[in-house]
Amino acid sequence: MTLFRTSLIFMTLAIVFLTIMAVMEGGLNLITPFIAPILEMTWQGQFNFDFACYLVLSGIWMAWRGGFTPGSIALGVLAPPLGIVFLAPYLIYLIGTSNGDPRRLLLGVHAQA
Repeated sequence: MTLFRTSLIFMTLAIVFLTIMAVMEGGLNLITPFIAPILEMTWQGQFNFDFACYLVLSGIWMAWRGGFTPGSIALGVLAPPLGIVFLAPYLIYLIGTSNGDPRRLLLGVHAQA
């Protein structure tokens, strides 16, 4: 779990740095550059749509893992727009609360079953 946790910390720091650089270079306009290639049906659009599907899947997993309680649904709604900036610290938190048990980490409330 140490290597996994270290990777999550690195990912978080790297994406925060890249986000700051992107905002300084292009401003806060994320939606247009993300959606336009999808609508144009380019390879970049295919990648963007595939990535968006992964983000939605991470949100569904977060909500499911918590048993679709209001809190877990809120986490699931936050996950797609915030991406790894949200998911990586959340996973670091879960590693701690699950004592490194992969079953509890991945299954949440379903681990007891």
